[in-house]
Amino acid sequence: MHSRAGRPGRRATVRAAALSVVSVLALVGGTVFAPAAMADATRDKQYWLDSYGIREAWKTSQGEGVKVAVIDSGVDATHPDLKGAVVGGTDVSGAGSANGQRGIGQTPEHGTLVATLLAGRGHAPEKKDADKDGKDKDQKDDDEKAPEPKDKGIGAGTDGVIGVAPKADLLTVSTWLGSPNPAGVSIEEQIPAAVKWAVDNGAKVINMSLTSSSTSWPENWDEAFLYAEQNDVVIVAAAGNRAGGTEQSGAPATIPGVLTVAGLNREGEASEGASAQSIVIGVAAPAEDLVGGLPGGLYADWSGTSGATPLVSGVAALIRAEYPEMSAAQVVNRIISTAKDAGVPGHDPIYGFGILDAEAALTADVAVVGANPVGSIAQWITVHRRGQVAPPETKAPANRVEEEPAVPEPTTPVAEAPRLEGDVLPAVIVVGFGLVFILVIGLGVQQTLRARRLAAAEEGGAEQTATDDGEDTGFLPPIREPLLKETGKSVGHGTGKGSGPRNR
Repeated sequence: MHSRAGRPGRRATVRAAALSVVSVLALVGGTVFAPAAMADATRDKQYWLDSYGIREAWKTSQGEGVKVAVIDSGVDATHPDLKGAVVGGTDVSGAGSANGQRGIGQTPEHGTLVATLLAGRGHAPEKKDADKDGKDKDQKDDDEKAPEPKDKGIGAGTDGVIGVAPKADLLTVSTWLGSPNPAGVSIEEQIPAAVKWAVDNGAKVINMSLTSSSTSWPENWDEAFLYAEQNDVVIVAAAGNRAGGTEQSGAPATIPGVLTVAGLNREGEASEGASAQSIVIGVAAPAEDLVGGLPGGLYADWSGTSGATPLVSGVAALIRAEYPEMSAAQVVNRIISTAKDAGVPGHDPIYGFGILDAEAALTADVAVVGANPVGSIAQWITVHRRGQVAPPETKAPANRVEEEPAVPEPTTPVAEAPRLEGDVLPAVIVVGFGLVFILVIGLGVQQTLRARRLAAAEEGGAEQTATDDGEDTGFLPPIREPLLKETGKSVGHGTGKGSGPRNR
């Protein structure tokens, strides 16, 4: 059982359920509830701020104006470190509050832990009781001895949890995960509804600190993740934890285009319990000895890739704030191409492309890529679902009237289909034209012969008298061929193929 937040000191473990994605998803992280610690002690526990270049990255960007959706168990926006951070929310489970700010599911505190690591503002130190001069002597001495706070001017103050992107805006989407939903809305319905809502409400980054034991996902998820891809949204998901029963990453980490995060221990090595391995892992980040905020203003030590994921999502928000015109594919490429290689050279199933380096991701010169280096759900759908991807949806204004274009759109000429074999019409046309051509040529030849014979007859009458012995005079009157056959006479003439007359 999980201990209540109001009973400090008790321990509880938040385990990822090893269940099929079609039945339930689980949040991935182990927590150790702790009393409301002193603010400076909480901040001092955040070793990753220096070790992973986050404080240096703040000199370039703090995530100003970027909306990040946290699809989780709900986020307590009243936590001191989240004051002003949550700008919108919803519930897709049917069992939470309408604004997504009430913790629900098997681990209701999970979403607040994630949100503080991602975009916590911290808060100002509490003031001690002062004497009539405004400060007691002990406080004056402490102020003189205390070094300048590292995070002065960052967030809302130097106490509490400061997130990777302390000026980013959060959207909370509450989902019921890890146990049967009393409202009856299945996880197959909740996840796509959550993703679509986040996209429609302006999220440029989506954090999903949840996983399953199945590498596959329901087909109805395709459309939601495609919608996010088409609208240029970065999705970051947890790889899962071996300690929670996840030996290999499951959906949504396995969905093409999703940046999957593996976990590291405090020494920067692959975590044995707070991580899983998979060929889909993109980058590795701290997943052990983490500290985050709990609902009700408390704090907790915890571990798991649930905590590593918002650290990477925070870096994505820093990049999107600094380079607002940069595509989601370029953001992902910056994170993985600037990661410090670990394990075997190149990409591997434990560290992915390497260990997160926030400063380099913000400032390094990175080559432009033509596509998301961790894949495309659009291409996957075309290949594996045997269907064509629909074009990106466009939002039409209300009461829009469709009008005919003023100028007809150009069309591509289409060749006529070849006629089928056995169609006699073309043959009839060709033969008909052939017969007409032959007739014309034959008439021409006949007229030529007649003219020559007439000319020869006139010439013979002038030079020669008629004979009575029937001797051939060399001239034959122009009579038809059948008559010639009857008289036994013969004459050479054209063959009908265009040859000239021949003399005997």
